[in-house]
Amino acid sequence: MRKSLFAGVTLVALGLALEANAADLNVEAVKAPAPALIWNWAGLYIGAHVGGAWGTTDFSDPFGTSVFGDKVRTPGFLGGAQVGYNWQTPGSSWVFGVEADISGFESDGTNTCFAASALTINATCRVRPQLAGTFTGRIGYAVGASGHTLIYGKGGVAWVNDQIDMALNAGGAPGFSTSNSQTVTLRGGTFGVGVEQALTSAWSLKVEYDYLGLVGKNVANLGAVSFLSTPPFDIVGNVPPGTSGVLQKLQEVKVGVNYKWGADPSAPGWSAVAPMAYPVKARPMTPVVGWEFEGGGRYFGSWGQFHKDLGFFTTSGLPSISNVSRTTYDDLQTNSGEFFGRVETSWNLFVKGFIGGGSTGNGHMNDEDFVLPLGGLLGAYSNTLSSNVTGKITYGAIDGGIDFLRGPGYKVGVFGGYFALDQAMNAFGCTPVAFVNCIPSVPTSGSAIITENDKWRAARIGVAGEAMLTDRVKLSGEVAYLPWVHFDGVDQHFFGNFGMLAENFPESGNGRGVQVEALVSYYLTPQWSVGVGGRYWGIWTTSGQMNCTFGASGLCGATPTPPQFFKAQVEQAGALVQTSYKFSTP
Repeated sequence: MRKSLFAGVTLVALGLALEANAADLNVEAVKAPAPALIWNWAGLYIGAHVGGAWGTTDFSDPFGTSVFGDKVRTPGFLGGAQVGYNWQTPGSSWVFGVEADISGFESDGTNTCFAASALTINATCRVRPQLAGTFTGRIGYAVGASGHTLIYGKGGVAWVNDQIDMALNAGGAPGFSTSNSQTVTLRGGTFGVGVEQALTSAWSLKVEYDYLGLVGKNVANLGAVSFLSTPPFDIVGNVPPGTSGVLQKLQEVKVGVNYKWGADPSAPGWSAVAPMAYPVKARPMTPVVGWEFEGGGRYFGSWGQFHKDLGFFTTSGLPSISNVSRTTYDDLQTNSGEFFGRVETSWNLFVKGFIGGGSTGNGHMNDEDFVLPLGGLLGAYSNTLSSNVTGKITYGAIDGGIDFLRGPGYKVGVFGGYFALDQAMNAFGCTPVAFVNCIPSVPTSGSAIITENDKWRAARIGVAGEAMLTDRVKLSGEVAYLPWVHFDGVDQHFFGNFGMLAENFPESGNGRGVQVEALVSYYLTPQWSVGVGGRYWGIWTTSGQMNCTFGASGLCGATPTPPQFFKAQVEQAGALVQTSYKFSTP
């Protein structure tokens, strides 16, 4: 639920901003146009949306209480359509409606499942949401002098179609299936909140948060195999394949556009929600007529997670998700600052971007190995904890685009661009969780025991929109899909805490990603605003490889090893606080 802060901060701030005093500035100003007539939301509408999703799928363990895992995180991009109908009595601000929507997903996540003990060969579970739909009732309240802003809540039923794959780690065991794959449909309930702004008599822009809770369903598992950790390492017990219960929670943030059926799609926009008039005695001047320049700074306080899977050699013929090792960096608390800017032209073209960086001062890391030989012992499952993780991130993006809807007080556009993220993580200390893999335990003082240095590079395509809810309050949202992602990283293991390199693992892969943010800004003057909001990034590889190029510990050998299957995933989510200044021509 940490990431629900993304939606909560934005929507709470919006509610507060709408109650703020909107009195005119104490300056001589250009006379504003007369307010538009009271808007009525009644009628049929259709629309489209894009967004980001993050979910958790819980697997029950029928083989015992799990040491670790059984929760699979699934970041993803979504896109789809909605249709609905609103009722509103003339003269009333209350709006009632029904809505149905459907969304397709690009999503992928893995984790350890059924790790009942250090003696048991467990599995990797992969979850890939494919399709989701909801049918809800809506209750909203139209605010503002002309009723163009609708704040609403919704609730109803939901379903999600998932692809679930499993594979026994370490290549499985004799007599047992190595992997299985199944498609399941989970059903449950949903609730959400949102803000919708009527831009014209035909078009409206919405930003919405939805929570989907899907009830349990049984899926087939692969059974469990246990063996002795000392010679002759005989199998001492097995449980045949059976079923495991599944629960899923899914959170979504959507940016959407609705068309009111029967209205004129080319009708001009409302003048009543235009930004504050510029003071006559302080009108800013720019060298290009019709252009706008805006820039400022932000604070980004975020939570992060990074994890990676290492499988067998790519020529082994085994499933890519049958792993020999997994590393999970979790609860990474990061504080960063950034600069951003946007240039609007008179041709509806724009260029925007941001650059930032910060440090990670908290977190922990779990290092898992599946069937690990150690000093004459053999562990079916090993898990060690590094209780202190530090690091840093640097990042930036540059985009260019065009507004296809633009008028006084609103704009909606599409864009394409480039994103870069560099991340460094240092894990200190080593304490056994399952199997004796730290001999002795390594304290958190001194040098790091494992380091991870990664570079993510991605192309971005997306939708961005903003609308003035009052003459001082602006709502903005952005969704970017990353159709091409390239990953390069290096994992280094060290002996103890004294900085001597033991193993070096270069990593690479390609994948997908999603980035979402939403903000509410309040204009203190016609040029200067402050804002709060939220942001989520989810990026993952769909193919990749890793090998060992240096192995002083003896595990890798003197020469580089053949490539092994590799998968990486990073998530970053948190709150934004910003201030910006705008220069505009008349």
